[in-house]
Amino acid sequence: MALILNIETSTRVCSVSLAVNGQTEAIKESHTKNSHAGLLTIFTQQLISDQGYEFQDLDAVSVSKGPGSYTGLRIGVSTAKGLCYSLDKPLIAITTLEAMAVGMIQKAENKDDEKTVFCPMIDARRMEVYSALYSSDLSMIRKIKAEIIDEDSFADELTNYKIVFGGDGAAKCKEVLSNSTNAIFLDDFFPSSRFMSQLSERKFSESNFEDLAYFEPFYLKDFIAGKPRVKGLR
Repeated sequence: MALILNIETSTRVCSVSLAVNGQTEAIKESHTKNSHAGLLTIFTQQLISDQGYEFQDLDAVSVSKGPGSYTGLRIGVSTAKGLCYSLDKPLIAITTLEAMAVGMIQKAENKDDEKTVFCPMIDARRMEVYSALYSSDLSMIRKIKAEIIDEDSFADELTNYKIVFGGDGAAKCKEVLSNSTNAIFLDDFFPSSRFMSQLSERKFSESNFEDLAYFEPFYLKDFIAGKPRVKGLR
């Protein structure tokens, strides 16, 4: 039985949870934009204390590795690494879209239909999203990629499957993709550390840990800095 701290900061959601034996025991999260830096360590300390644990009781720290927000991922990974270094605990990395698929499968009505697949989507600005396709047993049907969504997106897949879309990327693409009767949308679905619990437990049981010195988030795209908004700078 493992006690694992799960950290999810890949989107606007700042979410931290404690899992015991693959089951979420307690969770704290905020959907306030740009709250990660201010809330992540506070949530972590409160969770450990409120549940009657000490930090040293943790068996591992698990972090959502992306794709997603560059800044959010950096905050989550640096916090997770700091905890692992100081506590001498292993680091587990969970693919954000796979964890989202876990949550979508839990919420879906027709999840046992072999013709139903799941497409978690993360907003990557404008009409671009990060997405992948998973079956109900979490087998990857289509690899993770960044793509611009238009009326022809998923045309072949929607011919062969019912696709359940979820996440903030799906919300902004709903109008474009909802023309097909095989497109199903989970409203108000967001990433959460609670969906990482079974995945992190499995990786812990397999001793599937990351190298603390070299692990980096999965950005998928290179970071491009915007123009400074300070008056007088160009």
